[in-house]
Amino acid sequence: MNTWMARPLEPIYAAIFIDAIVVKVRDGQVRNRPFYAAIGVDLDGHKDVLGMWAGDGDGESAKYWLAVLTELRNRGVKDVFFVVCDGLKGLPDSVSAAFPQAIVQTCIIHLIRNTFRYASRKYWDQIARDLRPVYTAPTEAAAKARFEEFAEKWCTMYPAIRKLWENAWTEFIPFLDYDVEIRRIICSTNAIESLNARYRRAVRARGHFPNDAAALKCLYLVTRSLDPTGRGRARWVTRWKPALNAFAITFEGRIN
Repeated sequence: MNTWMARPLEPIYAAIFIDAIVVKVRDGQVRNRPFYAAIGVDLDGHKDVLGMWAGDGDGESAKYWLAVLTELRNRGVKDVFFVVCDGLKGLPDSVSAAFPQAIVQTCIIHLIRNTFRYASRKYWDQIARDLRPVYTAPTEAAAKARFEEFAEKWCTMYPAIRKLWENAWTEFIPFLDYDVEIRRIICSTNAIESLNARYRRAVRARGHFPNDAAALKCLYLVTRSLDPTGRGRARWVTRWKPALNAFAITFEGRIN
């Protein structure tokens, strides 16, 4: 393990965002391989890449995710308020084992994009408009009522959309319990998508990799080259200030 991946981490993170990028790796034959990156935002609003891990491409097990989260614990993380991800099977159960008080939140942006996959493109604007009252509802009950109204209009034509939202509902609703400043931050994996865009450009330029180690080295070098002036970090900290004040009030008993 390189020193970057072994370095100590902060004891508390307001949120950890986890997402995947698909890389072509030659393993006998060239195949798509997911590589997972985790970004943590600490209580000062600093955003940092905590680590990267190669997956097996068949959907990672709870055991796999527990190993990842245990590594973070061993590097010093004691508490996480939110873990934001997009449909990573096995992760929610592992989060509850590694960080019992952490809340698993699905990425709302990804959920909306996945909704579009089941509908004709000509209806996307209407669907986006009709979904907005669901994820901006003040309570879970209100969100459920708004979704039933949405489903009555769209799910007869596109029944897979109802199934998609019902399957994601448990991880969709947690952020509805918090004020708008926290909602705005945790309802999306935008914190990690800009990083993934940089990763994808580097990966496309190289085509495929001979093994996992070569792919991880490429992603590591991209990470090291990020934000050389520090301006991006400064903008991120400024953006997080309102949410951090809300975190300080909401999670007062867990912040030392």
